[in-house]
Amino acid sequence: MSERLQRDRDSDGKARNARPRDGLGRPLPYGSPGVERAPEGVERTPDATVAEAQQLLDDGKPFHAHEVFEDAWKSGPDAERGLWRGLAQLAVGLTHAARGNFTGAASLLTRGAESIEPFSGEAPHGIDVAGLCDWAATLASGMPARTEPPDASTVAPRLRP
Repeated sequence: MSERLQRDRDSDGKARNARPRDGLGRPLPYGSPGVERAPEGVERTPDATVAEAQQLLDDGKPFHAHEVFEDAWKSGPDAERGLWRGLAQLAVGLTHAARGNFTGAASLLTRGAESIEPFSGEAPHGIDVAGLCDWAATLASGMPARTEPPDASTVAPRLRP
């Protein structure tokens, strides 16, 4: 097989892109220094998920926070899948905003807020769902007027009050 057609594979043989990534998850050339990625498939407690994702958001790494939320979405109880999926969508929305994809950002922020809104009366795991919905609506509504991407760390939400 030609080198061009070979795919990166993990230790289990699954196709995995091994290219390094920057803080916003964009692939970099092989051999470039990149940002360490959050390991996939990690089962964390809800508190550990929120704490790790918040740190990544605060550090301006919403793409990596999305991966942490995705693990919770895939491994958590069925009743909470919409919550974790919506939080992952919010993180990806912020990623798109920081990358300058304002249309994609607005769409994902809106979709993420719609996914988590049903949990707003509960504050599951201490998550400020109502505040996150307001944050997402405000950020999404400002996307059409943007000319420069925001710094993800300065517009990152607080997951807990």
